[in-house]
Amino acid sequence: MDDYNDYLINNRPALRGERQKRDNAPFLFVVVTLLLTALGLVMLYSASYNEALSFELDHAYFFRRQLTFALYALVPIALIIFLPTSLIRRLSPLALVAVVFLLSLTLFSSFGQQKFGSRRWLEIAGLPSIQPSEFAKIAIALYYGAYFAKRSDLDKEQRRFIIPALVALFVTALILAGRDYSSALLFLAQCGAMLIAAGLHWQSLALLFAFIVPPAVVALFSQGYRIRRIISFLMPTLDPSGINYQVSVSLKAIRRGGLFGVGLGGGIYKEGLLPEVHSDFIFASICEEIGLVGVTLIIALFIAYINLGYTAVRRSEGEDRFLSLVTFGLTTMVGLQAILNLAVVTGLVPPTGVPLPFFSQGGTNLVVVLSSSAFIYRALALRRRS
Repeated sequence: MDDYNDYLINNRPALRGERQKRDNAPFLFVVVTLLLTALGLVMLYSASYNEALSFELDHAYFFRRQLTFALYALVPIALIIFLPTSLIRRLSPLALVAVVFLLSLTLFSSFGQQKFGSRRWLEIAGLPSIQPSEFAKIAIALYYGAYFAKRSDLDKEQRRFIIPALVALFVTALILAGRDYSSALLFLAQCGAMLIAAGLHWQSLALLFAFIVPPAVVALFSQGYRIRRIISFLMPTLDPSGINYQVSVSLKAIRRGGLFGVGLGGGIYKEGLLPEVHSDFIFASICEEIGLVGVTLIIALFIAYINLGYTAVRRSEGEDRFLSLVTFGLTTMVGLQAILNLAVVTGLVPPTGVPLPFFSQGGTNLVVVLSSSAFIYRALALRRRS
C-alpha cells in the first residue's frame, strides 16, 4: 500500500494530465464536429448560390435547406445523448424494420420519387424529401450492435453471423432495386467492417465474399452507364467531353486553386462548368476557392473526427459493447464515405454518387452524419460520466 501511495504522489502531475487529456476528448470532438458543420454550410453556400439563381430560386435556397436539416438533427441528437442506451438497444430492431418499410415505400408506392435514373427519394405530404438508404446506415449499426452485444459469449460460433449477413443482403437488395449502386456498396462495406469487428473469421468472410461478388458484378454490369463509367475510368482520354467530363473539369478546378485558392466566392467552375458542384463534387469547388492550405485544414478535421471516433470505440469497449459496436460502425461509415468522395473527385476511382459528409448538399445525409456524431460523443463521454 505504501508503494502505491508513493507512486500516486510521484506521478500525480502525469496522472492529472492523463485525466485532463481523457476528459478533453468529448469537448474536442464537439469542436471538430461544429467546425466541420459550419465550414460545410459556408462552402455549400459558396458552391450553390449560382445554381439556385439559375433555377430562379433565392440565392440562399440550398444553404437554408441544409441549415434546416441541421436543426432537424437536434432532435435525434438529444434522444441519442439523453436516452438510456439500454432503451436504444431494445428499440434497435424497430429502427431496422422502419427503414425496410421506408425503402419499400420508396420502391413500390407513389411517394417514391425518381431522379437522375434512381428511385431513392421519398416525399410524403409535401414534407422535404428524404433518402431512406441513408437511414439504413444507422439502422444496421444499431441492429448489429444489439445483436452482437447480446451474443458476445458465442465468439467461437461462426453460425451466429448467418442472420446478420442475410439481413444485410436483404437491405442491400432493396437499395439496389432503387438503382442506387454507390449507396449499396457503402452499406455493404459498413456491414462487412462491423461483422469483422464482431469476430467474423477470415474463412467465413471469404465464403461471404464468394456469395456476394457474383451478384454484385451482375448488378454492376446490368446498366450501360456503369459499364461506360468503368471503361472511361480505365481509358480517360477516350471520351474527355462525355462521361469523363465531370472528373476532367473537377481536376481543372482543383489545379486552379493552387496553394491558397482564388478566394471564397471567387470560383468560376461553380458557374455551370462543373455539374453537381454543390453536391457530390463540392470538394473541387472547395479546392478552387481555398486552395491546398484550406483543404489541408478540412482533411485534418476529418482525420481528427475519425481518430476520435475510434478512440470512442476503444473507450466504451469494456463498459458498453453495444455502444462500442455502434460507434465503430458509424465512424467507419463516415470515414469510408469521405474517402470515397475524395477519390471520385480526384479521379482515383470511377465516378459514383457519394456525398462528402458535412459539405455536400443532402439533408438526409447531414442528419445521419450528425446523429452518428451524437453516438460517438456519447461513447467518448461514457467514462467521464461514470
